[in-house]
Amino acid sequence: MKAIVLTAFGGVEHLQLQDIPVPSVEAGELLVRVVATSVNPLDYQIRRGDYPAYVPLPAVIGHDVSGVVERVGPGVHDFKPGDEVFYTPKIFGPKGGSYAEFNVVPRELVTHKPRNLSHAEAASITLVGGTAWESLVSRARLQAAETVLIHGGAGGVGSIAIQLAKTMGARVITTCRASQADFVRSLGADEAIDYEAADYVDQVSELTGARGVNVVFDTIGGPTLERSPLVLADGGRVVSIVDIATPQNLVNAWGVNAEYHFVFTRQNRGKLQALKELLERERIRPVIGATFSLEEMGAAHTALEKGSHLGQPIRGKVVVNVA
Repeated sequence: MKAIVLTAFGGVEHLQLQDIPVPSVEAGELLVRVVATSVNPLDYQIRRGDYPAYVPLPAVIGHDVSGVVERVGPGVHDFKPGDEVFYTPKIFGPKGGSYAEFNVVPRELVTHKPRNLSHAEAASITLVGGTAWESLVSRARLQAAETVLIHGGAGGVGSIAIQLAKTMGARVITTCRASQADFVRSLGADEAIDYEAADYVDQVSELTGARGVNVVFDTIGGPTLERSPLVLADGGRVVSIVDIATPQNLVNAWGVNAEYHFVFTRQNRGKLQALKELLERERIRPVIGATFSLEEMGAAHTALEKGSHLGQPIRGKVVVNVA
């Protein structure tokens, strides 16, 4: 099968198109023909060498699949060849990721693709959707009528998080560039703060009458994480999906009895099934900012890292068509 193989850590030149064997299918597993995948920050972090201990080289990486079941292993009775499915492959799994024509996956990670989505749309949603669900539903326990601040609302995770928070009945404030304000409002954001023109701490205070927000969802990291307690109401929650590269001073969290969660998404069918229902009811819609072919994987990585493609900012996900 054709696959993009990471041959060394570093630049995109180490993502090489190769012919490699199709992984074997064992009990409880599915062989899926990958129709579409997408690129996540986790992918370029792995590529540049952030997690060398977990990724023996050469490696096939990638964390989103929408495709068609080709074969099922012994003990698999809930899927059959020809079924359209979507899922996140096992992160750092031994049988490789989604940058390939075929992927082998444990059955418990898979669910049927939403009927109303194309494969490209479905592939854009699995990792970011699961991340948003675990962050807002499982960890933050966001409630109706609460207020959430989502940092980076125009990004892959942020664009889904805005929609999910609105379906939960929350008031949504998000940060973005001024050029993205209309876009994030179209997703359901009640307020958009131009972080380049104003201090979001001051803006949140003004928007909430100095009460603060109940939840901060951090997709940016760095100083954003350190300053987030400054916008929290008492007993507020902060959920971050970003590695802490340097020590953070979180002393401001003590004054508001803040609760912190750091999320590295765990894959399971339950989250995907919940997202599928929302997608089929059109309560959430995928957001695709750029599309590439498998052979253009290096360009896809570059576009996501830069945050732009063909001179335009990327909104939502970078999708890669495989078949």
